[in-house]
Amino acid sequence: MLGLGLIGGAVTGSWLTGDGADESAGNAFSTAGTLWHNVPVDELFPPTVQGTGAGPGGADRTWTRIAVAPDTGCAHAFDPLLHKALAPVGCRRLLRATYTDATQTYVTTVGLLFTKADPAAMSALAARFRDEHLDRRADLMPRAYHAPDTAAAVFGDKQRASWTVSVLTDAPVVAFAVSGWADGRTVDSPEPAAEAVRSGVTTAPAQAGLGNEAQGLADRIERRLRKTVGTATEKPS
Repeated sequence: MLGLGLIGGAVTGSWLTGDGADESAGNAFSTAGTLWHNVPVDELFPPTVQGTGAGPGGADRTWTRIAVAPDTGCAHAFDPLLHKALAPVGCRRLLRATYTDATQTYVTTVGLLFTKADPAAMSALAARFRDEHLDRRADLMPRAYHAPDTAAAVFGDKQRASWTVSVLTDAPVVAFAVSGWADGRTVDSPEPAAEAVRSGVTTAPAQAGLGNEAQGLADRIERRLRKTVGTATEKPS
């Protein structure tokens, strides 16, 4: 049986703590579910993302956005098995963007799947991902978003090298990223980012830092999502 949960080392937590935490968390969960149509794309996927310490050995990274996918449903956005795995939470909207590093050697698609689920369903999905280690399965990789006339022009299914997925429990969102080389080379053995970033790993994705690319960019987009939710929740009604 398929299952889902917290992936790739990304951390889920509470939006707010202290007095009124339950009510605040509920408000934040609801607010998060509206971001796909309530905020400009640049707030969720900024043109440039700084990744201080995000590279191998703590090296800094800078990612530049080269393509933004039209916001869509999920019918053709995921491989069939991942689509099936995510089905319990539904698909309200999918936002994706593709970035490249400063040298245009690597490309990474990062995505935010806004679900139709309530907190209980998101928690159940997260538990299944965690317990069944679905984040480590290459048959559950997200798809890349390629764009003509960019460094990601040939970034397709066979070019996927490393990936991460994070099922949030305090927002109706699944965040993910998938990385590969910009030169179109195919990858026979893609590796989950959680493995590729470990010290001493000698696989091609690990040595190239592609796990860091996926994990680092996904983490920062997720942080940006949380910051945007926090700001929106604090605004007076």
